[in-house]
Amino acid sequence: MTFWIALPVVIAAGVAASLQAPVNAALARVVENSLLAAAVSFGVGFSVLSLVVLVTGGGGDVGRLSGAAWWMFLGGALGAFYVWGALWGVPVLGVVTMVSALILGQMVAALVVDYVGAFGLPVRELSLPRVLGAGLVAVGVVLSRF
Repeated sequence: MTFWIALPVVIAAGVAASLQAPVNAALARVVENSLLAAAVSFGVGFSVLSLVVLVTGGGGDVGRLSGAAWWMFLGGALGAFYVWGALWGVPVLGVVTMVSALILGQMVAALVVDYVGAFGLPVRELSLPRVLGAGLVAVGVVLSRF
């Protein structure tokens, strides 16, 4: 996939992530439980992805899942925590601060993942501009709150 296709898709995914938390927080207010709202969100997401796989023919080989390392299945648990943490944080922090804090956490983790080449990814240098970028996001978190 080319850069100019990937970039707008990822930007759209960022828009979706920013909308997901307040929508899920609204659901949590209705059902009076943030964990239940997160579980419903994951159920709907699972249903949508399953339908897309069925409609498109999916590809891939489910039988090969037995060859995956145990840690490769943690993505769902990490995603569940992300969804719950974001929807729980919206009423406390507000959407802008919550999204800024999420981005800061993502950038710090990304710097570490790139630096060590975790999960089979290529190693990337820990350069001053990259660290300053994360630092500016940290400043943005503070400014978004006060």
